[in-house]
Amino acid sequence: MSDAFAAAGLAGPLSVTDVTARVKATLEHSMPFCWVEGEISECSRPASGHIYMTLTDENAQLGCVMFRLQAQQMRFHPERGMKVLVYGNVSVYERGGRYQFYIYRMQPSGVGELAVAFEQLRARLDAEGLFDVERKRPLPPHPRAIGVVTSPTGAAIRDIVQVLSRRAPGLPVILMPARVQGSASPRDLCRGIDRLNRWGGVDIIIVGRGGGSPEDLWPFNDESVARAIYQSRVPIVAAVGHEIDHSIADYVADVRAPTPSAAAELVAQEYGILRERVADLRERLVRAATVRLDRLQQNLDSHDPRRLVARLHDRVNQQSQSLDETVGHLAAAADVLLCARRSRLARAVLRLQARNPLSSLARGFAYCEREADGQPVRAASVLAIGDHLHLRFAAGEARCRVEEIHK
Repeated sequence: MSDAFAAAGLAGPLSVTDVTARVKATLEHSMPFCWVEGEISECSRPASGHIYMTLTDENAQLGCVMFRLQAQQMRFHPERGMKVLVYGNVSVYERGGRYQFYIYRMQPSGVGELAVAFEQLRARLDAEGLFDVERKRPLPPHPRAIGVVTSPTGAAIRDIVQVLSRRAPGLPVILMPARVQGSASPRDLCRGIDRLNRWGGVDIIIVGRGGGSPEDLWPFNDESVARAIYQSRVPIVAAVGHEIDHSIADYVADVRAPTPSAAAELVAQEYGILRERVADLRERLVRAATVRLDRLQQNLDSHDPRRLVARLHDRVNQQSQSLDETVGHLAAAADVLLCARRSRLARAVLRLQARNPLSSLARGFAYCEREADGQPVRAASVLAIGDHLHLRFAAGEARCRVEEIHK
């Protein structure tokens, strides 16, 4: 036996733990992290918070586990029949001696069982005419009371009451408690709608709940709830989940609201418009009355003798001030005109002085003219020997005779 071990390169037989460890190492080395697609055939979530499931396809199945830390980060709850994509790696659970897929991420893939059931029911009810637009009724603009079918402890009723108390204070809200999640929810919803119809004291019924996973909202996709909404004599507003959520109840209801708060806004819309109109009329009435009173007070004040005398004095003072301003303007205009005339006279004097032939005599020049005819001498060519000339200087005069001419 020892020879066989030696031939296999082993010192002795392997333990179960050794074999399992080697298989685990081989799997983890040869099968890196990857995405796997399959349909959930079995799924459980014990108190530990881990999720154990089995993924299947046409030919095989794969055991999977998702530990609590990763499971807490998911935004939906995996259910049997749901087709999903999972990301992780293959390893061996040593104590159980079996391989399994360890999931780190999970997301829905394709169309699961719930989606198929939703589409089949929607097509069937649509063919029966439950979704016809012609049968949907408008909401009464001024309802006497509002009925609400929802959970008494959920956020939906709090949001509805808060909006109605702000938009339509004093409008009665009748709550018909109902479970909005779980297998008993459709029965509660149908009972609440029926009781409000039989009572007859409400003009609008709001049916809905806050957001949640597709499984949480599934009661509003129940056929019995859809038929209860269809048979209601009172107009119904469906407010299920958030704006992106759609349910069968949304298609059947007379009006769909994206959220419970939006449903309350729709119900109280006319109340809000009426309140705004009343407030606007009140403001206009107060403003008109104030303007009228001010005018009457002004008319009354205008007939007071003391005010008449004061106004007369003010008028005289205004005219006197205006006269002073006019005199000042005239004086200023006269000064401007006089300055302009003085400037023009000074420029004329300068021009005359510049043209006066005698003005250059002060610089050493002399004015020369023939004594015979008094004509100024501008060139030597007009002179003859013996002509008598008259010279005028800046200071004094002289007479001379031409003795020699150089032309």
